[in-house]
Amino acid sequence: MSWTWKYEPESPEAENPGDFPSQSDAESWLGEAWRMLAEAGVAGVSLEHDGKHVYGPMPLEE
Repeated sequence: MSWTWKYEPESPEAENPGDFPSQSDAESWLGEAWRMLAEAGVAGVSLEHDGKHVYGPMPLEE
């Protein structure tokens, strides 16, 4: 089972952390990385679990 972030729009400059073992791990990572993603051109993110949409898009702004 994997948890992943989908970027909107996709940005080749944004870090792709790969899969996370839990929703909590994925959300913790986003809490630390959202500013870097926004600076790389990502406007929002959606969380997916095993390829299925869980929630989002969530805007990356203060």
